[in-house]
Amino acid sequence: MLLSLQWLREFTPYEGTAKDLGERLTMLGLEVEALNRPCLDMEETLVGLVRECVRHPDSDHLSVCKVDAGGPEALQIVCGAPNVAVGQYVAVAPEGSSLPGGLKIKKAKLRGVLSQGMICSERELGLSEDHSGILVLQEAMPGRAFTPGRKAAEALGLDLEVLDIGVTPNRPDCLSVLGLARETALAFDLPLKVPSLERDGLEGGEGFGDFALEVENGEISPLYQLRLIRHLTAGPSPAWMRWRLRAVGQRPISNLVDVTNYVMLELGQPLHSFDFDRLRGRLVRVARAAPGERLVTLDGQERKLSPTDITIRDAEGPIALGGVMGGASTAIDGDSRTVLLEGAIFNPAIVRRTSRRLNIFSDAAYRFERGVDQRMTAFALERAALLLAGLGGGKAASVPLSLELKPLAIPRLPLRRARAAALIGIPLEAEFCVSTLRRLGCAVEEEKRKEADWVVTPPSWRPDLEREADLIEELARVYGVDRVPESIPAVPHTLDQAGQPESRHKFLARVKAWAAGAGLNEAVTFSFVGHRELDFLALPRQGRVGIKNPLNADLDVLRPVLAPGLLNALRHNLAQRAAGLRFFEVAAAFSEDPQSPYGTGVREEARLGFLLYGDRYAASWPRSSEDADYLDLKGLVEQFFTCLGLPAPEFVREATGEGAAYLDPAVSLRLNREELGSLGRLRPDLAGSFYAKKEVWLAELLLDKIFALSSKVKASFVPWPVYPPVRRDLTVIAPADLEAGAILAAIHAVRPEYLEEARLWDLYQPEGNTREKHLTWRLTFRHPARTLLDAEVDGIRDKVAKTLVEKLAVRL
Repeated sequence: MLLSLQWLREFTPYEGTAKDLGERLTMLGLEVEALNRPCLDMEETLVGLVRECVRHPDSDHLSVCKVDAGGPEALQIVCGAPNVAVGQYVAVAPEGSSLPGGLKIKKAKLRGVLSQGMICSERELGLSEDHSGILVLQEAMPGRAFTPGRKAAEALGLDLEVLDIGVTPNRPDCLSVLGLARETALAFDLPLKVPSLERDGLEGGEGFGDFALEVENGEISPLYQLRLIRHLTAGPSPAWMRWRLRAVGQRPISNLVDVTNYVMLELGQPLHSFDFDRLRGRLVRVARAAPGERLVTLDGQERKLSPTDITIRDAEGPIALGGVMGGASTAIDGDSRTVLLEGAIFNPAIVRRTSRRLNIFSDAAYRFERGVDQRMTAFALERAALLLAGLGGGKAASVPLSLELKPLAIPRLPLRRARAAALIGIPLEAEFCVSTLRRLGCAVEEEKRKEADWVVTPPSWRPDLEREADLIEELARVYGVDRVPESIPAVPHTLDQAGQPESRHKFLARVKAWAAGAGLNEAVTFSFVGHRELDFLALPRQGRVGIKNPLNADLDVLRPVLAPGLLNALRHNLAQRAAGLRFFEVAAAFSEDPQSPYGTGVREEARLGFLLYGDRYAASWPRSSEDADYLDLKGLVEQFFTCLGLPAPEFVREATGEGAAYLDPAVSLRLNREELGSLGRLRPDLAGSFYAKKEVWLAELLLDKIFALSSKVKASFVPWPVYPPVRRDLTVIAPADLEAGAILAAIHAVRPEYLEEARLWDLYQPEGNTREKHLTWRLTFRHPARTLLDAEVDGIRDKVAKTLVEKLAVRL
């Protein structure tokens, strides 16, 4: 919502700066996103008085003028406008100044005569497209006194500062100057002035006669009103209206059209004008569209209507889409003489559906779908009718046509001070509560039955005040959330809670804490992805959960895995020239499930995702510069299971095309034969799309299954070992395709006595020999009651070595 500071001051006497107003409105929940200065390019343009005006000696269409611009000497300016004359106040751009569009004014000779500036037209000042002659200030702003040398923008009363305010969907009352003036008056304790209805002979025109108004039901249009204004003359709007509309982003069209836009911005009530003479029959009917009907709207497009759409109809068919856009058949143009002015309330949900289905995002639909003040409709219609009659030279019928089938129902809400103190965190004075609510426009009554402190009736322009908590929120924002002191809530821990099962929420928080402690950076990505992304990763279409109303075409499905979000984070960071990346994300993945417990047809699973890329260490010195690989990823997974007190998982390499199709090689993670996730390298043919020039390693763990296993873990205490360990290294020469896991399983199958741990200690690949690899295993032995002898440890080691040679065909 664009708010002119000057327009605001017509409603409330705010004298502060735009910055102060923006800060206060932001603290009230209306964030000021920008401060626009629409006349900034006119900053150097001055008011000038034409003292002399003679014909150019060498031209029949140029004039040589002496213009008083407030300086010690009059400026000599050569002007080609036909309407320049002595005694006029004009807008002058002197030598060295700039005009909208970047035009720099320089001293120049025009046909031999020196010119020291420019006398400007409206187009040259950026005020309109009119270039027929110069802007004569006395004609443009009658009754205003001008002083030579004064800034032209200030002298003309132009809107110099315009606030761009972000209005949340629950505050439709702030989509108007009046609504924002209410907030300003509330914030600075100022009076509020509503525009008066100056009739002054503008009424008394011919009435409707036998003209009929029908509304199908109050559900589609609770209130519908019509005003008739005759004997109008179409033409340009007055300068003040044109310039103001431009300042707040509206394009002026004509006096008969601009009035409805002006009143909508001023009071928040969308209005529509029909050319009365183009109506077929003496009837206006508000009803749903018939199947198969079509309507050409004001933008010239033919629209296929749905039976759910609200239409405005004459005796033969639709002439407008209620609350969305008018029709071309009854549009106002330069020949219009009689205007039928509509002021109405339409069902917000229906307006929104129609607007979205037809892709029509009009200012009217934007307001109707959020809610319009039903009690303001009649006043806005009267104001627009009188403005139309005044600017178009017409007469308004004294009596409107009106049908209110569903009067506005406003709730009466109880309000308790104790409840307010509990929600806000501090007690508020009763006087402050009552005063604030009344300044908000609420009616406040003492509750006689003492079920509450007060009974509050919200104003008609605040449809968002529906319950007690809404009123308390209003008290909090007016008091100032920034004034509420900080306090840390008490989180009691008693011995009664000791030993209770860990909640899923606490488990997920513990997982995040572990991942951060492991040196990973948390990524938070969208739950929405695109079918195209998932197809690119070769993920199956079966089980995907599509979105009926996506934010855009690229976010049309809920993610079935975390990989797309992590890979997009990779692409973004590589675009910023990051070298080494270590991400994790704890989030939900979604899939279709007809048996879902909540009847949604969707299963939601918590998952933990890892992504490693590039440098293994944050800084190379004193470490060598190396890239992360599979062992880093596998080590993280093993460390995670150790942290949870779970046994080491089994890593099983999958065949190509199974499991995560975007990984190659892909490894399945299992524990007690239960699938717990997958890990591996992103396929090289996919990596380039994410700007990756090195290997990308991904892992994704099923946290709900892991949580179930973790909840069964029981803590136990064992004494520290007393006797020293004895270690022996065993190096085997194995075929290149033999997995280290198979060797480890064979070692444990021997069941070596006193074996405490078997760990892969080194891997060596002989140069030029790709058929074999050397693996060194470190075996750690320990006796619980004595020190082991070298001889008995060597015997156990030899037994293990012999078994490996016999079963796996390896060499020592």
